[in-house]
This record gives sequence, structure tokens and C-alpha cells, in this order.
Amino acid sequence: MPDDAQTDTRPVIRLAHSPDPDDAFMWWPLFAIDGRQPHLGTGRFRFVPIEQDIQTLNERSQIGDLEITAISCAQYPHVRDRYALTACGSSMGDAYGPKLISRKSMRPDELLSPGVVIAVPGKRTSAFAAATIMLREVASPKQASSELFRYVTVPFEQIIDRVAAGEFAAGLIIHEGQLTFQDSGLHLVADLGAWWTKKHNLPLPLGVNVIRRDLESIHGPGTLREITALLLASVNYALDHRDESVAYAMRFARDMSSQLADEFIGLYVNKLTLNFGDCGREAVRVFLHETHQAGLTPDAGTIDVIEPERR
Repeated sequence: MPDDAQTDTRPVIRLAHSPDPDDAFMWWPLFAIDGRQPHLGTGRFRFVPIEQDIQTLNERSQIGDLEITAISCAQYPHVRDRYALTACGSSMGDAYGPKLISRKSMRPDELLSPGVVIAVPGKRTSAFAAATIMLREVASPKQASSELFRYVTVPFEQIIDRVAAGEFAAGLIIHEGQLTFQDSGLHLVADLGAWWTKKHNLPLPLGVNVIRRDLESIHGPGTLREITALLLASVNYALDHRDESVAYAMRFARDMSSQLADEFIGLYVNKLTLNFGDCGREAVRVFLHETHQAGLTPDAGTIDVIEPERR
């Protein structure tokens, strides 16, 4: 069946991801791009990309209008009744991850000073949750009993520039800023992924991929596993055709060189992206247990992970 949008009558699956090289790298084989058919056969469905920042996708997941979407792992407990996790498509940092950075050299506990305001990419992001948990560990009893730290939500791509300009004393950076912040003369306060892995001997789950549960009733039993198999095929295709995939991902590279984009993709498209496995499942369980204990998220309950059907 052709993939031309004007003649294709297959049900549409909107696959939403953040406008970043790693997400674009994974999913482009499923999409009709520049008028061409997808590189992969997509069976009885037609996939359409939606590209929005992770904070917006977290907010949209509350509405549930998207069939598949990336969300922050910390957002999952808020939408678990509507969405299930897919076994593939996650972004986990194994001893690396989002970073707290500052204009002047600072210790983590200095971020709790009354005059310090931290620019953050969103309150529902996994980075914010991890930062909150870490900063509670360095807080005094008096600090822990009050508002822990001051923050302002800022679009993630603006944080480095606004900290460097002196608008904020510190920032919480995600995406490629993790590799480039020093170019702006900024200082590392803490690597949250390194801290988390040292603490738990597990990767830090950041972004996860979720699929709407009601697709099973709309399109028939087995639909969730069927679609998850297509997601897995897409990631495998992207890895097997790395040069071509990186070339497409450069559309979302925000002035990165192809070498830097490839390095960033390598950090977050890895074996845990192909499948959570036992390690990934435990990482998600522990992370969401800690966020719940910290009062940041509801109880996640049983964490449903959709495995791909065997093809």
C-alpha cells in the first residue's frame, strides 16, 4: 500500500518525540520523509512524526491525544492509566546524564542558597526529579524542611545561554548541552547520571517511550505488541544504517557538528534503547520508587512494559 498521505487510508499512528538527534535517529525509518516512502514497511499503520520539546510532550500525555509519545520517566506515574511503556525507545544514562551547571564554580549545597535561582527544563522532567533527590541529600535539616531550591522553568535550549549571560546562577541541562556547556565558560556542579549510577549501580532512566493502551480495543488484540515490534525494527534499522541515520538526525542537531551529534546519539541510543531488559526494568522501578518517596510522583504501581511480538 502506498505511503503517500493523500492516498493512504491506513490508520495513522502519531509518534511524538523531542526535536533532538537521538530521537530523530531512532524513528525516521518509520516516516514518509520528503515525499518518499518509509524505509521500513509499516504494515497496517501509517506513522506520522510529531516533534515537540519534552515538557510539552509531558503535558500532552496528560490529555492522551497522541498514540505514541516520548515522555520523561518521571511523568509515567501520572499517565500510567492511559499509557504503557514500550520495551524499546528509552533513553538511559549509564554513569552520565543531565547536569547541574553554574556560571561560577559552585558546590551542590551552594545551589540551596537563598539568592540562587536554577533554570530548569520542566518540573515533570526526570532531570528535575533526579536533581531534587540529589539536592535533598546535601541539604541541612532546616533546608530540607522548607522549599528546597528556587527554580524557573526555561525552554531547554535557552538554559546555557541564559546562565552564561548571568540571568541565572545555575541551570539544569539536558540533551546535547551535556556535551557543550563548557564551550560557554560554564562549570559543572554535578553530573546526575554519574551520581545516580554510583548510588544505585543502575542507569538513570530519563526519557521513555509510551503507547496508548486503548489502541488494543480500537485496532484489535495484539496491537500494542505489533506496533512495538515496528518500533524495535526502526531502531535496529537506524543502527544498521548509522551514516544515513546520523545524516537525517542532523536536521535536529542545533549547530552541532556531525561528529558531536554522532557522539550524543551514541550516549542515548544503546542496548537499553533496543530493550529495557532486566537492568532497565529495575532502573525504572527504583527511580520511580525514589520519586514517589520524595513526594514528586504518585505511586507507579505495577509498571507495564510492552514487549514486541516475535516476527
